[in-house]
Amino acid sequence: MRIIVNKNPIDLDVEPDMPLLWALRDEIGLTGTKYGCGVAYCGACTVLVDDQPVRSCVIPVASVEGKSITTIEGWDHSDTMQRVQKAWVAHQVPQCGYCQPGQIMAAVGLLHGRAGDPSDAEIDAAITNVCRCGTYGRIRAAIHTAAKGS
Repeated sequence: MRIIVNKNPIDLDVEPDMPLLWALRDEIGLTGTKYGCGVAYCGACTVLVDDQPVRSCVIPVASVEGKSITTIEGWDHSDTMQRVQKAWVAHQVPQCGYCQPGQIMAAVGLLHGRAGDPSDAEIDAAITNVCRCGTYGRIRAAIHTAAKGS
């Protein structure tokens, strides 16, 4: 099957029910997407599929055939990604950093193509990733900053 990862078409010879996470990590070698829980709870494995955040640990690779997948390694120089990156640094979001690729991809998914600053309730509904270090206040502040473009 063929999937498009970080704008590159990739042919895979894997079982169709293999989770996308393992195809990305083990078959393609993109290890920025992290394994956390394996049941779509924690969000460490969040990637964008057609610009929408998904938990790659439970998505069969066959279900994304022909779709555009963006991982943290596909960090492009889009305005949204640059704003999120700058805000993450400005608010010193990470502590241990393990969940950050998933958190960042979820934030980019929320803000991509959006006009205006999301409310706290919208952020809480969209960013359901778990952070064991508890930096949720910093994550929310960074998303507000990125949304405002500062």
